[in-house]
Amino acid sequence: MDIREMEIEDYEQVYRLWKSTDIIIKSSDQKEEIQRMLKKNPDTCLVGIENSKIISVVLGGFDGRRGYVHHLAVKPEKQGQGLGKAMMDELMNRFEDLKVIKVHLFVEENNKEVKDFYRNIGFKERTDLTDFSKALIE
Repeated sequence: MDIREMEIEDYEQVYRLWKSTDIIIKSSDQKEEIQRMLKKNPDTCLVGIENSKIISVVLGGFDGRRGYVHHLAVKPEKQGQGLGKAMMDELMNRFEDLKVIKVHLFVEENNKEVKDFYRNIGFKERTDLTDFSKALIE
């Protein structure tokens, strides 16, 4: 698998990949919103390519201090081959180059397999925080 920066032309393939997994797609995942993400984070939104097809994706965001991981996905038939870890390793290297202090991500509470994946690659589950959200645009 080759890893490169995501381009907006990749959106349809990425969207189909997300839909083939357990990722919940919301209005913030529409093409225009992803284009905004790519403009602000061109070096940390990545796709994995095999035979000219996108087989994995991860969106990395950086706010100037902290990094955020969004929507890591690997084609279901390719899972368990180390591709998710490879994507995260590349993203972590890019975050290190940006001098990111800490990286955060969110996992649905009932998604045990994904929690186990992140634990296995060195992330620690925090129980001292509660996530709050407020929609500014519905």
